Amino acid sequence: MFPNARIPYGTWGSSYFPAWQTSALAEVNIGQFAGEAMNRILGLRRVPKSELDYLIIGSTIPWHWKFWNAPLVASCLGRRLPGFHVEQACATGLKAVLLAGAEVQSGANDVVGVLAFDRTSDSPVGVFPERRAHERTMAISHVWDNFGFDPATGLAMLTTAGKAARKYGLERREVEDIAFCRYEQYFAAKESGFLDRVLVPLDVLNVQGRLLGRIDKDAGVRRLTLDGLRHMRELDTCVTTGTQTHASDGMATLLVTTPERARELSPRPEIDIQFVAKAEVRTHPALMPEAPTLAVQKLLDQTGLTMDDMAVVKSHNPFAINDAIFSKVTGHDWTKVNRTGCSLVWGHPQGPTLTRMLIEGLEEAVDLGGGLVLLLGCAAGDVGIAAIFRVTEGGAA
Repeated sequence: MFPNARIPYGTWGSSYFPAWQTSALAEVNIGQFAGEAMNRILGLRRVPKSELDYLIIGSTIPWHWKFWNAPLVASCLGRRLPGFHVEQACATGLKAVLLAGAEVQSGANDVVGVLAFDRTSDSPVGVFPERRAHERTMAISHVWDNFGFDPATGLAMLTTAGKAARKYGLERREVEDIAFCRYEQYFAAKESGFLDRVLVPLDVLNVQGRLLGRIDKDAGVRRLTLDGLRHMRELDTCVTTGTQTHASDGMATLLVTTPERARELSPRPEIDIQFVAKAEVRTHPALMPEAPTLAVQKLLDQTGLTMDDMAVVKSHNPFAINDAIFSKVTGHDWTKVNRTGCSLVWGHPQGPTLTRMLIEGLEEAVDLGGGLVLLLGCAAGDVGIAAIFRVTEGGAA
């Protein structure tokens, strides 16, 4: 897709994702925090911020000073850079990476920083002029409206999950088995030390520079049992509190550059990470959980690849139903998906979700000695996105 663009191995990092209202991130400006956190991560990865030419940021929830977007965040990073902001709901973190690849491919910039972030905690309440109404300011919007009301259908995200479960004839027990497996995968990755390679503990400071707290765990993740899942109240078909994700806060960052610069910046220059292809689809209204699978089907048709060609599969799964549909349609074993954790377990801050999942997927592929990495997810209502990356050890292909 972008033959001259690369993601330099090991120049990335993500914060932990504390659940809504469980950390000091609720007390700070998330744009400023993200810029300063990126500075910290680049320092740990031994990448001078002076190497950056451009910055693409992605977020979905309004934050103070958002009008100034990437240039302001770059100043918080400590390097005055041009750049822009992108937003595509839950696909934002992947879309920002793809746009960075396009920047490099076009020759406009050599080293592009990607920084995705969001804070669902204490998100602003917006009052919008409604000129058709008598009072003119009747329309009020809050972040929870995103989950509870799709203006195109009038339905909640949870309702789309139940509707999709009924369409595909899913059984609650299998969906619960998938959710339990996802939690076990996450804790296994945590205990093995895998997550320590991609997640970075970060301090949170107030405006006076005093320590508010330390983000050093995916707060909100809990141990679940199959028996506990079986006894949860069903909110809609195959949906319980244990088979859906939760809102959270966080940031994630990586770099996109040329093959030559990637070898210079990476601590392991023999590892080559290429962009292969991407696809997006829009399915029928209120069937969001099937959209990522349809995007994968389109992607495989475009490339001539099959699921057997994939070394790593990472699925953004706000509902375990997403993974059940993916497995049923593609025939891919769901136990081989999200082997190092996923958003169902560690939460969904929206903007950085797919960035963190991509970083984990690439790291997993390196552990396997290389291969194709498939990343899929949803994006607002009934849109699905999927992309493939190739990890090669021993130099560029």
